[in-house]
Amino acid sequence: MRIIVGSTNPVKIDAVKEIIKDYNFLTGAEVSGANVSSEISEQPVSLEEIIQGAINRAKNSFKDCDYSVGIESGLMPVPYTKTGYMDMTACVIYDGKETSVGLSSAFEQPTTLTKKVLEAKGKLDISQVALQIGLTASDNIGYEGGMMGLLTKGRVKRKDYTKEAIRTALIQIENRELYNL
Repeated sequence: MRIIVGSTNPVKIDAVKEIIKDYNFLTGAEVSGANVSSEISEQPVSLEEIIQGAINRAKNSFKDCDYSVGIESGLMPVPYTKTGYMDMTACVIYDGKETSVGLSSAFEQPTTLTKKVLEAKGKLDISQVALQIGLTASDNIGYEGGMMGLLTKGRVKRKDYTKEAIRTALIQIENRELYNL
């Protein structure tokens, strides 16, 4: 069995590799990454755009494999929050015919960071803005513990909530009969 992740980000690829160990029907699958486009803005700012980016990544990487996985993070509007937005991750698993969508938990980014990301209108991502405003010295925190890792002081890392999104997408595949797949 072969699974292709629509990204070369090691956090995303490692999350898939770690998750499949928990699923008998995926055990032993070969997992690799592919450099594909999400076909959305650099920094998605709606749930629809985040999921569309994950769908595009999954479909654009589906070549000579059993499953492809698209993972996309971004901001989405959430009422009653300090900034009006929360950050979350979507995972889409594609089998060549059907997509299965899963989401991670969400968290609020710092106020200044969110404001500057929104002002950039999709041209700068969270990693770029975090470096620009001095929240991190890393030029690509998204390839490391992510902002979640920084804000929780390492208690929860980007890979953790990425795995959560993958696991929730796998619900439909593992229980095909309940979802008419």
